[in-house]
Amino acid sequence: MLSRLWREMGLEDVRLEINCLGEAPERLAHRQALITYFEAHAELLDEDAKRRLHSNPLRILDTKNPTMQDMVNGAPRLSEFLGTESLAHYQGVKRLLDDAGVRYIENPRLVRGLDYYNLTVFEWITDALGTQGTICGGGRYDGLIEILGGKPTPAIGFAIGLERLLELYLEVNQPDDTADLDVYVVHQGEGTARRAFTLAEELRDAGFAVVLHAGGGGFKNQMKRADVSGAAVAVILGENELNAGTAAVKLLRGESKQQEFKQEGLAEAIFGLLYGEGEES
Repeated sequence: MLSRLWREMGLEDVRLEINCLGEAPERLAHRQALITYFEAHAELLDEDAKRRLHSNPLRILDTKNPTMQDMVNGAPRLSEFLGTESLAHYQGVKRLLDDAGVRYIENPRLVRGLDYYNLTVFEWITDALGTQGTICGGGRYDGLIEILGGKPTPAIGFAIGLERLLELYLEVNQPDDTADLDVYVVHQGEGTARRAFTLAEELRDAGFAVVLHAGGGGFKNQMKRADVSGAAVAVILGENELNAGTAAVKLLRGESKQQEFKQEGLAEAIFGLLYGEGEES
């Protein structure tokens, strides 16, 4: 499912890494072996690793400390403690991925930070975002519901880092900010921002794609922004218009005079300007 999602988003620089954590007894045996190993190399552990040594030694395998890498690479691997059933399950997962044409890398150091994970774990990683390359991670947690007091329930899930995913998406899909924009609302003067907000909402309710100017600035600067936006129409609201209950409207594509319309029925007037005859107030 995730592989299909990345394809539909046009993301190519994403790889799948997988591992098998086995079942609780296997992880327990591996955990004890890790503690024994790291205790024998205590002089190489940084403060973070020392803190995790007895609480969660698996996380030490994730260290980014370059001075610990060689020592960590020599630590006991979970695969050495997996039984026949866990290995068979892992082979089955890989066969399904192969059948689906989903490429993957086996990463024996891949773990999850929570103890309730079992068997398959995975991460989707990109090199396009520097060191913060994991955009999605998850795995099986068949025992979680039982831990919470429910019946034994096979389960699998994942979490996506939306900010990282969006950043990666924008790397390969530059958005067209000018696409299908109908109205740019310009406003200046005391009290106009509040009315411009509700006016923009009313136009959206009528089916128009609307951008409401934010950030202040004079009319000249705002009109430049309106033109660059690609909008077909600028709706202009100053103090005079606010007091009169009107709004100025200017077609931004081609030569046209600025016209003034009542705020009530403004959507119909804009529709008439764009697709027919508009009536001036």
